[in-house]
Amino acid sequence: MKRLISWGGLVCLAVACTSSEPANSKASDETTASAADEKKAEAAEAQAEAADKPAPAGDEDAYAAPDDVAEPPEDAQRTESGLAYKFLKKGESDDRPGPNDVVTVHYTGWTTDGKMFDSSRKRGKPTSFPLNRVIAGWTEGLQLVTPGDIVRLWIPEALAYQGKPGRPAGMLVFDVELLEFQKTPEVPENVAAAPKNAKKTASGLQYVVLEKGEGDAKPSASSKVTVHYSGWTTDGNMFDSSVVRGSPATFPLSGVIAGWTEGLQLMTKGAKYRFWIPGKLAYDGKPGRPQGTLVFDVELLDFEG
Repeated sequence: MKRLISWGGLVCLAVACTSSEPANSKASDETTASAADEKKAEAAEAQAEAADKPAPAGDEDAYAAPDDVAEPPEDAQRTESGLAYKFLKKGESDDRPGPNDVVTVHYTGWTTDGKMFDSSRKRGKPTSFPLNRVIAGWTEGLQLVTPGDIVRLWIPEALAYQGKPGRPAGMLVFDVELLEFQKTPEVPENVAAAPKNAKKTASGLQYVVLEKGEGDAKPSASSKVTVHYSGWTTDGNMFDSSVVRGSPATFPLSGVIAGWTEGLQLMTKGAKYRFWIPGKLAYDGKPGRPQGTLVFDVELLDFEG
């Protein structure tokens, strides 16, 4: 099936495009601030407010490295993985994104020598990406924050690019503001294998009917269909979803993987099916595509032809 998602080149540069495991929960400590601590808090708040405003074009000082870029300060919190973080500004929400959710953020990233290598603020436009498509430090760190939070992350190399050529090396430091996030559909409980009540076609395609549709008319192999869908590999990793994007997809059935061409012809308008598509009917052998059996929840919204 033709991929319809583009998460943006800046994500692949700044935060990479790799899967990672869910993060550990944040542990919080309450401390009594001394006069010195209050000054630090005021400075952090001022810095957060400055970070929240786009800088004029050409104002490089607005993206200057923080004073603690070389290493996490004593008041930074740490997770078991080695990620260090410090809140510069707190939002008002209690909701946090999950490991597969799509987040929208503003961020700036530096190496520990103070060199900035990427910034959505400098581009003047926030970026969105699924948390399971970025470096492990981002996947973990963004699950600690709520919308409106600005957090500074010190990401060790083991949770960053791990020495990959052409990527920033060593520990990386990011100031990240979570603007919003989009919940992804739940991973099907039977994503690993089709259940016993699933029907199976001669080609090996398996499916269950989640919701029945209207009437008897069904698309043909030459029809153009409009659908909402989400797709997972059998380990539960979502790799594509029109639901997350908030916009249905329209395409000819003659231009997609064989499992889709066959499966959509079984459906009537309004129906929702779950398909287990074997690799031979999907992308097996095609570089850069998800391999093996793929699982799709598909709702047929309309079709023509």
